[in-house]
Amino acid sequence: MGDFLDPDLISDLPQSIIETILIQLPIRDAVRTSILSRKWRYKWSTITQLVFDEKCYPTCNDRELVHKSVVEFITRLLFLHQGPIHKFHIVNASLASCPAINQWILFLSRNDIKDFNLELGEGDFFRMPSCFFGCEKLTRLELSRCELYPPASFKGFSCLKSLNLHQVLISPEAIESLISSCPLLESLSLSYFDCLALTVCAPNLKYLCLEGEFTEICLVDTPLLVELSVAMYMTDDVAEHMEQSSTCNFVKFLGGVPNLERLVGLIDFTKYLSIGNDLGHLAITYNYLETIEMYQVSFEDMKEILVVLRLITSSPNLKELHISGSSNISAGTYAAGMEFWEKECPSDSILSQLKLVKLTEMSGVPHEIEFIKFLLGCSPVLETMSIIPSMYDMECQLKMLVELMKFRRASSKAEVYFIRGD
Repeated sequence: MGDFLDPDLISDLPQSIIETILIQLPIRDAVRTSILSRKWRYKWSTITQLVFDEKCYPTCNDRELVHKSVVEFITRLLFLHQGPIHKFHIVNASLASCPAINQWILFLSRNDIKDFNLELGEGDFFRMPSCFFGCEKLTRLELSRCELYPPASFKGFSCLKSLNLHQVLISPEAIESLISSCPLLESLSLSYFDCLALTVCAPNLKYLCLEGEFTEICLVDTPLLVELSVAMYMTDDVAEHMEQSSTCNFVKFLGGVPNLERLVGLIDFTKYLSIGNDLGHLAITYNYLETIEMYQVSFEDMKEILVVLRLITSSPNLKELHISGSSNISAGTYAAGMEFWEKECPSDSILSQLKLVKLTEMSGVPHEIEFIKFLLGCSPVLETMSIIPSMYDMECQLKMLVELMKFRRASSKAEVYFIRGD
């Protein structure tokens, strides 16, 4: 019996199953399977997904040594690899821009790359070589700390569905051209872009995330957009330039996205939307918008308040509302324009689907109190409202709480939680 060896069931599995196993391992461990037996010597060399993250690099405080080791490892691996490579990710803070990356990208452009992610560490930005723009089968692209200069002959990535650019140097004309020349684009994320006037034309776009010092944003032909997140970082110069415009930012940005389901407005977003001529009544209804999150809303600025009111009253199926305030005045300060609430919030206003409200950084200024009163009075199915004040003065908190207790609640099930600071 001892002369008979047990069958090697794993080695005899189909290559597709072995590849599924190997891609679950860190790439260094996948390569090390070559020492298991003669059968396994080149099993790793045909895997189509190569991910070089922090887990596959040696732990060392010498960044130069780590960089050299990483470059040599990736270069040798690609030299021995056989067949197509569909996914290639490099995420490493120790890897800086270097000539070897050009050779890797040239190799990938000839091997049917579909999913490409390049995130380098600190140092010089890496300029993408011209051969990169020949990766015609790309479906997902993520770049960080790179320079993009598309050649005049570039016609776009016809298969690209997801584009994520973080700290990427590219001209305004080139980024707009890139977006519009990717007809299947569904997800777009641009972060740390400075002083960029951006027009987005993407008929199949569903998810959009923007972060940077944008001077202007215009959404054109984005009817399928369902999720939008924006942080503006508006400087005083940019704000002054915008305020001279006669057009309404709200309409330019949100006037053509009827299928929106979730909206997140981060730094300076409500301020941006409030700039331009009078908002008036919207010509659009957001029938699918269920979640609105707006941060750093100034309840000292009537135009910002109007932006929030127009959004929520134009969203008949709104279920969740998160608002963060940014008032710089104390709760006892007199506020002008209180007649605004009777004019803009008629008594028959109804938020028929609103169930959850979260209000943070509330300072208790009169317009914040009126906003809370409005929400409680027109939300018949409201279940929970949580209020987190920004002030730590116990007397101010108590005054705010007393005011809240006076308000009528349209929902008999509504529970109001006042979460005071310590």
